[in-house]
This record gives sequence, structure tokens and C-alpha cells, in this order.
Amino acid sequence: MNHTRLDQLSDGIFAIVMTILVFEIKVPPVWGPISNLDLWLKIENMLPLLLSYVLSFALLFTYWRAHHFFISIYAKNIDSRLTNINALFFMLISLVPFSTSILGGFSNNELSIIIFGSHIILIALSLYWMRRYVLYSPHIQNPEITKREIRGSTIRTLVPVVIALIAIPLSFFSIKVSLALFTLAVIFNLSSYSTRLFEKIMKTIHASLFGADVKGHFAD
Repeated sequence: MNHTRLDQLSDGIFAIVMTILVFEIKVPPVWGPISNLDLWLKIENMLPLLLSYVLSFALLFTYWRAHHFFISIYAKNIDSRLTNINALFFMLISLVPFSTSILGGFSNNELSIIIFGSHIILIALSLYWMRRYVLYSPHIQNPEITKREIRGSTIRTLVPVVIALIAIPLSFFSIKVSLALFTLAVIFNLSSYSTRLFEKIMKTIHASLFGADVKGHFAD
């Protein structure tokens, strides 16, 4: 299989899933005349669904971008095992509208956080598996990639997993904080400066704990 077919499949699946997300946002039924205030209250009731749509759309965009880098830029050839990993990744991506509708429709339930967070973890781990196979498999040719690039992609792939693992148990104390953490994970991967900020924070923490010069620890 060549890159063109896999790229086309990827773009098609992401485009369809991103479009399906908006289908869950339906105009509230209205019977007879309604005042502006009543209409606003109906729209306000849809706010959790709207926010879950924005969150999931941004999440899908970050996964589409990561998949593009790992497959279209890093991998110079494709084998059957890599396509199988992609199949698992695409299957999990196609389930995003389901977990999004659960999160938007039952945003006050801890179970919705568990389902959405678990889904994020599974997608991220499948993406991490794909990344490791592309970078380290003897069957896949890839360009020379710097340690900084590898470290940056590792951070971006695994940070959502760590945040989701924190957000799930935290939902039993505060669902709003858990939702805020999910949003933070998306913002982290959208920002082009997030990995640099993460490395600076880690340097500061390492230096405060061990009192040593850690510049070489994060060098290219």
C-alpha cells in the first residue's frame, strides 16, 4: 500500500467523523410561539453538548495532525502491520461521536467522564503504538529525526493520557475540574509552544529536586 491510499482513507475518516459530530447538535423542539427568554433557556440547556462538540472537534484535529506527521512525513514506506495499527486507530476515532454524545448529554454523570476519558486514553495509546512502530521498526524507513523531535512527539502523545488518568478519578469530586483538564489537554496539543514550556517546567522541577545542571538532559 502506498501513502496516497492511506492518506485518503485518513482524511476521509476524519472528515466524516468531524461532520457527524455536528449532527448531535439539534435545534430544540418548539411548539407554538416562544419568547426570546424561553428560546435562550432552551439554547442554554444545549451548552454542555455544544462545549463537548468544540472539545471533540479540536481533539480530532490534533489527532489528524499527529497522524499526518507519523504516516505522511516520518514513515517512508508502509507495511501490513502498520496498516493494521492504523485500522485500530481509525476504529477508535470513528467512535468519538458516541463518547462525545455521552459527555454532552450526561455531563453531570461521572460515568460520562469515565467513558470519554477512557476513549482518549485508548486513542492516544494506539497513536503512540503507531509512532513507536514508525520510528523504531526495521521494516519502516524514516528520515533522520532529532532527539528533540522524538521527545516532543512523545510528550504530545502521552500528555492527554496522563491528564485523562487524573481527570477520571477526579470526576468523583468535581466534574467541572475534570472537563477543564480535558480542555487543557487539547490546548496543550494545539499550542506550538507547549512542549517547550513542558521542558522548562521539567527542568525547573528537576533542578529544584536534585540541585544539578540538567541542560544536557534535555539537549538535542
